[in-house]
Amino acid sequence: MSASLEAARALLAEHPVVDGHNDLPWALREQVHYDLDRRDIAGDQTAHLHTDIPRLRAGGVGAQFWSVYVRSDYAGDQAVSATLEQIDVVRRLAARYPDDLRLAYTADDMEAARADGRIASLMGAEGGHSINNSLATLRALYELGVRYMTLTHNDNIDWADSATDEPRAHGLTAFGREVVREMNRLGMLVDLSHVSADTMRDALDTSVAPVVFSHSSARAVCDHPRNIPDDVLERLPANGGIAMATFVPKFILPEAVDWTLRADANMRAHGLHHLDTTAEGMAVHRAFEAANPRPLATAATVADHLDHMREAAGIDHLGIGGDFDGTAFTPADLADVSGYPNLVAELLDRNWSEADLAKLTWQNAVRVLRGAEDVARTLRAERGPSIATIEQLDG
Repeated sequence: MSASLEAARALLAEHPVVDGHNDLPWALREQVHYDLDRRDIAGDQTAHLHTDIPRLRAGGVGAQFWSVYVRSDYAGDQAVSATLEQIDVVRRLAARYPDDLRLAYTADDMEAARADGRIASLMGAEGGHSINNSLATLRALYELGVRYMTLTHNDNIDWADSATDEPRAHGLTAFGREVVREMNRLGMLVDLSHVSADTMRDALDTSVAPVVFSHSSARAVCDHPRNIPDDVLERLPANGGIAMATFVPKFILPEAVDWTLRADANMRAHGLHHLDTTAEGMAVHRAFEAANPRPLATAATVADHLDHMREAAGIDHLGIGGDFDGTAFTPADLADVSGYPNLVAELLDRNWSEADLAKLTWQNAVRVLRGAEDVARTLRAERGPSIATIEQLDG
């Protein structure tokens, strides 16, 4: 083991990773229809998943935001019920593995779980379609433990534009801004990954609480619409928010962007969704990769993004959001959740201090959730739940 890797492991023992986004719940839905006996993550699931408990431990993960994502072509009540099923499986995982996972709802819960040697398990809903244009449904998700909501996924919704769709609202509509205000009142973090740059700016104009990018990197380093422009990164200090760098090669390595477009087209040509990570989907992916060698990202690629993001936003506004089990491909030395020490070692080799790395891995994310809680405490004393409807505000 290199000296840097040994130092990285020691640092993570003291300041474990808060990872902003992991799609294990959706992988369990797709692969085994939530049958946890068939994917027992107490043991090695390398053949099927990026995530299991032994690898979370090896990777120095102290808290995980589990994504309760549902596909953006799910709509209406179907999206809501599928989100509830995703929440259910996270709660079942925590109940099944109490020696390793503990549900967390607050920053204090995160700290207590770490002190007790448990991995704090939080939830983030990925896409505003999950609330079906209903602020009451938003509140229900909060009561069930959801602590961030990504405003969109890959497609526009009625009140917000996605990064990967044609602009329609050119940011947030009036109802979209009301969603942000109600999230502030609840203490639910506004997640700006996946949204258009105009939606990012509108949300920052509206939110009085810190925002989060749960899994996005720097657009200046890799010009992909899923990444964060510098002018938005530069606004994070005033907002207090955090940008959690992702590891997805097509978002971080310029050479991988075109390759991924061709790989996605190949999936569709086989009648599959481009995000399909079932055994059938992965077989198609692997065959394409064998015939078309994939440009490889590494921990150094992610570190390039973090170096830039630190320059633009400052060390107090950075975190990590790997997107494991939500992507078919990963960097060579960040293949799964055991890989975080390799990234920390790379940053140590770039002269990041232990104090800076402690902020990156643990402290910033805890501070941001606590900041949202503080804002919510004030707002709840000032106003009650919003009963506004999209019809009232957007016509």
